[in-house]
Amino acid sequence: MSYVIGVDLGTSAVKLLLVNKSGEVVKEVSKDYPLIQEKTGYSEQNPEDWVRQTVAGLKQLVTEWNGDASSIEGLSFSGQMHGLVLLNDRKEVLRNAILWNDTRTTAQCQEIYEKVGKERFIEITKNLALEGFTLPKILWVKEHEPEVFANVSTFVLPKDYVRYRLTGALHMDYSDAAGTSLLDIEQKEWSKEICELLGLNVSICPALVDSHENVGKITKEIAEQTGLSDTTDVFAGGADNACGAIGSGILSEGKTFASIGTSGVVLSYEPTGDKDYKGKVHYFNHGEENAFYAMGVTLSAGHSLTWFKNTFAKEQDFNELLDGIGNVPVGSNGLLFTPYLVGERTPHADSQIRASFIGMDSSHTIKDFTRAVLEGITFSLNESIAIFRENGKQIDTIYSIGGGAKNKDWLQMQADIFNAQIVKLKSEQGPGMGAAMLAAYGSGWFASLKECADQFLEDAETYQPIPENVDKYQSLFKLYRDVYKQTTELNQNLMEFRK
Repeated sequence: MSYVIGVDLGTSAVKLLLVNKSGEVVKEVSKDYPLIQEKTGYSEQNPEDWVRQTVAGLKQLVTEWNGDASSIEGLSFSGQMHGLVLLNDRKEVLRNAILWNDTRTTAQCQEIYEKVGKERFIEITKNLALEGFTLPKILWVKEHEPEVFANVSTFVLPKDYVRYRLTGALHMDYSDAAGTSLLDIEQKEWSKEICELLGLNVSICPALVDSHENVGKITKEIAEQTGLSDTTDVFAGGADNACGAIGSGILSEGKTFASIGTSGVVLSYEPTGDKDYKGKVHYFNHGEENAFYAMGVTLSAGHSLTWFKNTFAKEQDFNELLDGIGNVPVGSNGLLFTPYLVGERTPHADSQIRASFIGMDSSHTIKDFTRAVLEGITFSLNESIAIFRENGKQIDTIYSIGGGAKNKDWLQMQADIFNAQIVKLKSEQGPGMGAAMLAAYGSGWFASLKECADQFLEDAETYQPIPENVDKYQSLFKLYRDVYKQTTELNQNLMEFRK
């Protein structure tokens, strides 16, 4: 039997999957690493932590599996998007990586619009200039840390740096490059125009490759440290959302998934790169060759639930917290939550908006609040689905992955709020499975990623929308949208009181 490894480099941990030719996960390992938050709005990590834990995870996976390492034919990557890793001419890291959820770059986003022009910028990149993306981070370092920027030879994203340390080869795939704000999405090339207007040398942008492309083999040093064979092929991999799409079978027109992790994502397949959403949702290159996807993001999805549990129900685990929420009526007995704990991405692109509970009274219990949090997260995701539908996409089936797929009541809630059939996969491994599928396809196991998906993925449960609940949620969704409009100024005025 032959095997591949999917390496999913997340924000809190690296997850490694050993997968056989039938798509079965035969071994799984996870290794965490710390987040560095020196100031409000700052979010960084030490790239060496990623490398150390990935190597340790590979060693643990090979050792505990106790199989023939030479039967592991290849590995590929999924990675957290947008994070900035700056390297000098010796490919040494110059500073901590600035992550996707760092929000210090509002001024740099404005600079981009002033120098490039907002409409022209969206025309090239298909996206707004957002604090979380890579380009504003580069400009921030250029302005605030000129001594660091003077030594920059190139930049990469998190998984690209780990892959470089495993192979000695430096590349960036199109799906991750799409999230830098420097890629011409439709032409699939770095934008010299944007670089020149912002005073950047396009030479700092790394070589581009397709996600399934073979970029080399692991080094002898890594083979010795991990127990892998030095004949193991390494494939470029993709952005976590692109890999999540592959790992959920979102590989043809109309297919859509809703992923609820720390952040939340609604992603829908696009066969061409010429659709114009005017920056209302993200529009990126897919991990499948010459394909694209549209995507909306809720910055604080699962994070909202984790925050709520840790703040108000620390003694309970998640199963206890969610037990019985199906008995709470639609609308949480008149309680509404907006999940803007760290600002919001879609559709508002507002780093200053903050969360709210609306409608509280003394009759509300912990279960009402819990259901309201779940409904608020799901309403936020529904904002993206509404934009897709307003632009002509037909969405009647949505694959639910991540934390939102682990609770039956939440799955039914998604069906009712999205007004679509919700499908849960039999074995849902998300981006890690997508990375493994890229390695399987790159290794020649299948003629296409679609063929790989047919072999690896299987539907398990489906949830149909309940008409009565759909009607109630459509009314509540209008109220949910009103909360943003009516709290924007209040939140802006409160900013001066925050530390």
